[in-house]
Amino acid sequence: MINFEKFTLKNGLKVIVHQDKTTPIVAFNMLYNVGARDEAESQTGFAHLFEHLMFGGSVNIPDFDTPLQKVGGDNNAFTSNDITNYYITLPKDNLETAFWLESDRMLSLAFTDKSLEVQRSVVIEEFKQNYLNQPFGDVWLLLRPLAYQNHPYKWATIGKKVEHIEDATMEDVKAFFKKHYIPNNAILTVAGDVELNEIKALAEKWFENIPKGKTPNRSLPKEPQQTEAKRLEVERDVPANAIYKAYKMCKKDDADFFATDLLSDVLSLGKSSRFHTNLIKEQKLFSDISAYVLGSFDEGLFIISGNLSEGITYEAAEKAIQIELDNIKNNLVDNNELTKVKNKIESTTEFAETSVLNKAMNLSFAELIGDANDVNLEAEQYQEVTKEKIKEIANQILNESNCSTLIYAKKK
Repeated sequence: MINFEKFTLKNGLKVIVHQDKTTPIVAFNMLYNVGARDEAESQTGFAHLFEHLMFGGSVNIPDFDTPLQKVGGDNNAFTSNDITNYYITLPKDNLETAFWLESDRMLSLAFTDKSLEVQRSVVIEEFKQNYLNQPFGDVWLLLRPLAYQNHPYKWATIGKKVEHIEDATMEDVKAFFKKHYIPNNAILTVAGDVELNEIKALAEKWFENIPKGKTPNRSLPKEPQQTEAKRLEVERDVPANAIYKAYKMCKKDDADFFATDLLSDVLSLGKSSRFHTNLIKEQKLFSDISAYVLGSFDEGLFIISGNLSEGITYEAAEKAIQIELDNIKNNLVDNNELTKVKNKIESTTEFAETSVLNKAMNLSFAELIGDANDVNLEAEQYQEVTKEKIKEIANQILNESNCSTLIYAKKK
């Protein structure tokens, strides 16, 4: 159970406070309600570019990292298709430094030509190194547009193509910042040995004078229901043949999410899972294979990905996967099997709650999707999933007509 309190500043910034007296370290998490899905299709990669730009200094603080390092702090950030998240961990006694730094870049990010060019170069290099010049690097650049027809999930967080970052102008960048990086489009969570009144005073001092903006109106194109199988075959210079199968599934806040997540765990979580036992250990068809859910805020993807063993044909590999899927669609999972994956989720959740940073992040995510208190209901919702529900979800989503398959072959 994560206890917390929350309040909202006059400018719309939501603040969540979790007290944990067992640690001298405080986590300071700033979540912005903007991700790659909020970009224009002709200007993708902007949310990720901003993840970098936010470290390029603000008007009053030209160097973000040095003041933080001087007080024993650490920081980082990540972007997804749904969110952008910045976090700082630092000793309790130096907490105000985090408020000072984070509020200054929200109020007045330094839009200098030098900062834009430096960060643009970093992102372009990352695009080329991690997505274009690395084995299997372009999988998501291929799989997303195969799976999605209309929804902006059809491009990866890095962007559709490197030219969108190369061509970004200062005006484009400023407009994106002004629209999304505003107090009423953010959630601040502070977790550690802190008092509510202390955080309220600091939040009012450092953030309340930042003007609120016009709340972004998110009107995303609706993805039509997939009714026929999609397939793409490519050849690349990679060490092994691979296969990726993406099935459309519900969104993160849907009641069916917990059963869908457990379904993926029954298939591939751990050495005793079905995929590992049958497809790797016994039949030796794959060197590795996994099933997982993306947990997207809009309708997401249930992914099966595997590297084929040497000499195994795609026909044999796909047939074996299909046998496993038919089995879970036609028969109820074993009681012990379901209990095991539920227990693993519960222990993972409990372990995550030993970290103040994990708690701060999870409270922020839950609040954005619906209510911060949902973090305290998750374990119970997983435990309530029945064998019948797993079978129902399997029949609902694990069909070829709902699947986009990427055949990723090594060059002959």
